[in-house]
Amino acid sequence: MSDPKTVMITGAGSGIGKATAERFYQEGFNVALLGRTLDKLQAVAESWDSERYKCIKCDVSEQQDIKNAVNKVINNFSRLDVLVNNAGVANMAPIDEFEVDEWERIQTINSTGVFLSIKQAFEHLKAVKGNVINVSSVSGIRGDWGGFAYNASKGAVSNLTRALALDFGKEGMRINAVAPSLTRTEMAQGIFDDEQKYAKFCERIPMGRGAEPEEIADVIYFLSSDEARFVNGVVLPVDGGLSASNGQPPLITGSG
Repeated sequence: MSDPKTVMITGAGSGIGKATAERFYQEGFNVALLGRTLDKLQAVAESWDSERYKCIKCDVSEQQDIKNAVNKVINNFSRLDVLVNNAGVANMAPIDEFEVDEWERIQTINSTGVFLSIKQAFEHLKAVKGNVINVSSVSGIRGDWGGFAYNASKGAVSNLTRALALDFGKEGMRINAVAPSLTRTEMAQGIFDDEQKYAKFCERIPMGRGAEPEEIADVIYFLSSDEARFVNGVVLPVDGGLSASNGQPPLITGSG
């Protein structure tokens, strides 16, 4: 019997990362959970078989942290099959109120962190013809008011995904991304808790609600699986139909 496959997930302590770790664990993977707060990672995996997971404190903006994390994954599990780049931060403000160091923080974590993770994991993924799933955003496809820094970082993730898919294909590897809209995570919980703000979001989402993290995790797992074996270079909206709209308001109510 062959060894279980291994997935490495950044930002695995909460939200989409946590749900993704749980889904891969349920599917029989060895799971490496990466994040800046070790206690949160350990809480995700507290009921798991200790032989099938590894919690690794890691700041994705630090190249040495990523290098050390990948080495720990290989030392523990001997292989790396799937990399999920989920770690991210946001700060919404107009440009005249935005400091350069905050711009750099967002770009470094959200986009440079993805580059560093892929770079350090590349040879191990190549060895098993593995794949990468990046967590971008609908904000990496279109713009948000006051969200220029986050939009820029996620736009970089989306196009990095497309460009590397061209390069990875000849290695027998795949790289894709998901682009969620509003999802119930720590980053977005303030919107869910504010009835007025949440209602405004729901007006724009055809399904009339935000996503649960598990709904994003299910798509991430699909993209990693053999069922998606000819899917490459896709930035897949997981947005309840939000991106199907051209932005104009509804002029006709009802469905008939």
